[in-house]
Amino acid sequence: MVDAHVIVIGTGILGASIAWHLARGGARVTVVGETAGGVATPASFAWINASWGNPEPYFHLRQRSIREWKRLAEELPALPLRWTGSLTFDLPAAELRAYAEEHGAWGYDIRPLAAAEIAAREPNLAAPPAFALQASGEGAVEPRQAATLLIADARRQGATVLHDRRVLGLTRSAGRITGVETADGSITADCVALAAGSGSAELAATVGVPIEMTAPAGLLVHSKPHAPLLTGLVLSDGLHLRQTIDGSIIAGGDFGGSDPGANPEAAAATLWAWVQAALRGGDALLFDRYTLGYRPTPADGFPIVGRVDGSEGLSLAITHSGVTLAPAIGLFLAREILTAECEPLLASYRFSRFT
Repeated sequence: MVDAHVIVIGTGILGASIAWHLARGGARVTVVGETAGGVATPASFAWINASWGNPEPYFHLRQRSIREWKRLAEELPALPLRWTGSLTFDLPAAELRAYAEEHGAWGYDIRPLAAAEIAAREPNLAAPPAFALQASGEGAVEPRQAATLLIADARRQGATVLHDRRVLGLTRSAGRITGVETADGSITADCVALAAGSGSAELAATVGVPIEMTAPAGLLVHSKPHAPLLTGLVLSDGLHLRQTIDGSIIAGGDFGGSDPGANPEAAAATLWAWVQAALRGGDALLFDRYTLGYRPTPADGFPIVGRVDGSEGLSLAITHSGVTLAPAIGLFLAREILTAECEPLLASYRFSRFT
């Protein structure tokens, strides 16, 4: 089905990667989304990693996607992507050592740093720890810009892009998914790739596909651009920080963002005070805004990727780790749709595990 017509629902980083890889593979692609850059993507911390807490198969999927980010950057040199490395001290020292030993045995580039090395790497930390881990191969991307760039290049390769278009549901005929119904009419296609983030479950339900997932909110604060204060990502206990390419500091209680509670403005003010206190020179930072992102998280916490048994023509891409996994999911899903080749790294992450 190399010349298949595929509708991609979602213009965030996952939908953009799927659309780009499909267009590059020769498909006729229609991308449908309400907002350029998606909804969750612009509110992402955008850390690219294969960090702690992973079962080994998930680690290897994330590691593969890190390599795919590097491949993608070779093909699209304008991608706003940097490999700054990270400094992690958000766990007790014994747990950090266990994490480093486990992931190091799996091939992760991670090593312990003592106080002097930490101070040399991040001299603007107001209270540097005595012990931390450095993961040299980690980085970050500016997510809205990356998604927009991928969509624009997919359009250059022939994709049709329909922004400001609300999808009301999927359409089915004789057991096969045949397209989508939008607020402006129906669109038919050979296949549909659903990458609509927190809206995916509602859309899948329109054709009787039940997806168990949550979409917890995460609050991040953003500074106005500032001269460099951070060398790389800093993952401390209760505060994760990075500095963007344009100089803005982004921070959350963790990489997913803080719990906004009932009063997001008050939570943002508290978080902002922690950011300023955490950095030497932080009092000179100017607050810009806070964002609320809704993290699409399947019931067991792991991605759902690939075709749906019993609903021929429908493929899913749902994961909290959208930024890290975007290039691998885009590559693997496009390949599966166009050639029926199934990627072994996705074996544990099929929708069928729930049914």
